[in-house]
Amino acid sequence: MTAAAPTPVEQTAEIAVVQRRTVRVLVLTQAVGALGITIGIATASLLAKDISGSEALSGLVQTAQVLGAAVISFLLATVMARRGRRIGLTTGYLLGAAGGGLAVLAGVVGSMVLLLVGAVLLGAGTSANSAARFAATDLADDSNRARSLSVVVWATTIGAVLGPNLTGPSGAFADAVNIPELTGPFAIGAFGMLAAALVAFVMLRPDPLFVAREHAGEVNVGHVAAGSSASRAWRAVRERPVIGFAIAGLSLAHAAMISVMVMTPLHMQHGGAELDVIGLVISVHVLGMFAFSPLVGMLADRVGRPLVLGIGGLVLVVALLLCASSPDGMSWQVTAGLFLLGLGWSFAMVSASTMVAEHAPLDSRTHVQGTSDLVMGVTAASAGALAGVVVDLAGYPVLALVTLALAFGVAGCAARAQTARTMAPAVVE
Repeated sequence: MTAAAPTPVEQTAEIAVVQRRTVRVLVLTQAVGALGITIGIATASLLAKDISGSEALSGLVQTAQVLGAAVISFLLATVMARRGRRIGLTTGYLLGAAGGGLAVLAGVVGSMVLLLVGAVLLGAGTSANSAARFAATDLADDSNRARSLSVVVWATTIGAVLGPNLTGPSGAFADAVNIPELTGPFAIGAFGMLAAALVAFVMLRPDPLFVAREHAGEVNVGHVAAGSSASRAWRAVRERPVIGFAIAGLSLAHAAMISVMVMTPLHMQHGGAELDVIGLVISVHVLGMFAFSPLVGMLADRVGRPLVLGIGGLVLVVALLLCASSPDGMSWQVTAGLFLLGLGWSFAMVSASTMVAEHAPLDSRTHVQGTSDLVMGVTAASAGALAGVVVDLAGYPVLALVTLALAFGVAGCAARAQTARTMAPAVVE
């Protein structure tokens, strides 16, 4: 006797159960994965300067990591389209762990080339963490999509705030295992990403993307629509321009944050700030990036994603003005500026990512999301590369003032997204 098919109410209840489990697992992967990704932020530019002997090249490590995250995000999107979120996230974290190992080796042998290769692979960990926020929306409904995404973003706070504050202790660890002090954070970070890979591989079952496809009536849950990843993403943007404005706003906000953040450790070091103090300021910045994201998500669900994106642009403007006024070394201006830089990024990240998630068609969802992170990463990598040159030629305050153009661009994208969104309702699967 054939069992009766579940009713729509029963299906909704089953999906809600899977969604809650998915978010819990993603929260755990974000927490340990973020530790691996952020612990080296405070020392990346310092290690590059130590190896290369040039401040102009000091921003290249973070730039390589951001660029690696961009390209690998696009590649992981293809993996996820065929193999699901679980395999995609696991692959990203494993590549990131390998990058951490290469960064340590680079410090030992004094190779800038090896450090940059390691940084590119470290970007895979960032790609996985970024993809996790989208995985949280696969089974969410319209009323709580931003909140679901933001809770997973918030989980990054645990590892991200702890990471930079382990900068000092990681030096002791480096001495204990006889590796250069500045490579200690990368060694600990590699272990964090290995732990995240294990959690994702073992616990992310059932796969939320496959459940979403089954719910939509797809017989083959690994089905991928015809056409290349880029063509499917571009088709979605043409059909729904709101996706393009959301991606642009997200990219500009990320570029503004990266370009100033990566140069802050050098700005503080010029004034005699110690490594522990630099790590503290970076942790305050990371706190702004992630700690308030659930509130940002609730606001985005309540008042609308474009408005929250616009608020993010204005917060970035205030942050950059504070950074531009900060003297060398430790100061309240750079501390407050870095905090608001992270907070403005949070407003933009949650709101714009939610718009991308809710308007992307299911059959090309991962490709649109991967393209979004690709564009975001390439934009930020370009800004990060130029940041070192600007600081070398004109100084940190000038960099902050130049970056104001990106912040105003975020606000402009928000206005255009609001108009486009009224003409393109969210995808209903």
